[in-house]
Amino acid sequence: MKVPVEAEEATAELLTHVFSQSVSSYVDLETNLTTVTVYFQERPDVSTTQRAELAAGLKRIRDCGLNVGRPKLSVRKLPRQDWAESWKRHFQPIEIGSRLMIKPSWSKQRPKKGQAVIILDPGLSFGTGQHPTTAFCLGELVKRRGDTRRGEEPKLGLPSAPYLGKNRSFLDIGTGSGILAIAAARLGYARIDAFDFDPEAIRVASANAKRNRVLDKIHFFELDVRKLPRTGAKYSVICANLISNLLISARERILARLAPDGVVIAAGILKTEFQSVQRAYEEAGLRLVASQSKKEWRSGSFAPPKKES
Repeated sequence: MKVPVEAEEATAELLTHVFSQSVSSYVDLETNLTTVTVYFQERPDVSTTQRAELAAGLKRIRDCGLNVGRPKLSVRKLPRQDWAESWKRHFQPIEIGSRLMIKPSWSKQRPKKGQAVIILDPGLSFGTGQHPTTAFCLGELVKRRGDTRRGEEPKLGLPSAPYLGKNRSFLDIGTGSGILAIAAARLGYARIDAFDFDPEAIRVASANAKRNRVLDKIHFFELDVRKLPRTGAKYSVICANLISNLLISARERILARLAPDGVVIAAGILKTEFQSVQRAYEEAGLRLVASQSKKEWRSGSFAPPKKES
């Protein structure tokens, strides 16, 4: 799909959401158009529902003030080796400070001393750390990591146990590739639960966690955030990398699972929509404690006000 450069990130996000696959893109400097591409192992059968989602998504992008031109969806067969080499050229290791590195399996780059490593190849499900919203979430996970008491095993299952005190617990809403849950496991979070409405995302996330040898530390399950139970365990860190209307409509369900001194990391928000999300969470009694803008995206972390001593 070809779109003007200004709509590249938003279109990539849309294609990722509709097809549950990672995307790549390149810019033609002569036409100033970006080609956003989704790769499949077999020829896709684009359903009427998916086409309707694409049309609605493109309209939403236009309504946000971005020029998407007149994009057309096309399908073309490529040799398998071309697909693989294309990813190897564009996907390089990513470092989140000195604590975390995400790299593809073909990279020979060595981590720094004390730096946790996640092996993640693109082309499966959304989330490789390159997107600014994912990068913000990873940075916040690193910043807010707490120490885990030795010898204590995380309690898995759909949460019903109480908040685990000083141990950092993590709920990943819309896990995609599982990158955030895997990062939390690598960083020493004590309890990690992650869900997605897409069963394929759960399959991919579980496979990625197994590859990184942390599957036993994470509970993945299929669930729509709009059906998240309001009762159960409280989490010290909740990441919701969702579109803004879901962040707002599911606010009460998300906040019902937040520990008293917890943090909600809200990402996947267009700059033009961030104010609405911020207003919704501030009206619920939280305050903005961290924020980052990059390209057309803005992300933020919200927490209850500090108690006066």
